[in-house]
Formats: sequence, C-alpha cells, structure tokens
Amino acid sequence: MLINTEVTKNKNENNVSLLKRFTRKVQSAGTLSHLKKNRYDLRTESQYTKKKKRLTSIEKKEKVEELIKLGKIAPRGRGRGGRR
Repeated sequence: MLINTEVTKNKNENNVSLLKRFTRKVQSAGTLSHLKKNRYDLRTESQYTKKKKRLTSIEKKEKVEELIKLGKIAPRGRGRGGRR
C-alpha cells in the first residue's frame, strides 16, 4: 500500500516551507511507517526447515539431559535465577 507523494512549489513559497509541507504529507500518508514496519519481514519457513530445527532442538535437549544424568554438568535452576 505504498502511495507516491508529490508536492509542487507554490508561487511565493520558499524551499524550507516546501520541504516541511512534503514531510507532513509523507507522514500523513504513512509511507515511511509502512516501509519501516515491513523492513525486516522474512518469508515464512517451509515445513522442512521447521521440522529440521525442531529435531535439532530435541537432540540438543536429550544430550543435555544425558550429561546432567552423568553428572558432567549441573542442572539448571527453575525460575528467574537461572544457573548459580
């Protein structure tokens, strides 16, 4: 929904007021806010990549649980404190 904004200079208008009028018009049209909002949007992930990420996270979780059972690393604390 991009809108082209065009401003023409009036007969007795100086450059500063023309620039101010242009910026007001751009802000009211919402062009910049729309561009900034969608600047870093990424496309949706495919089912394959979702599945792959989920499997790797499950593998990491299992590995950590195994290391905790063997006593090689300390279990993480619950709540806001984290490890201590």
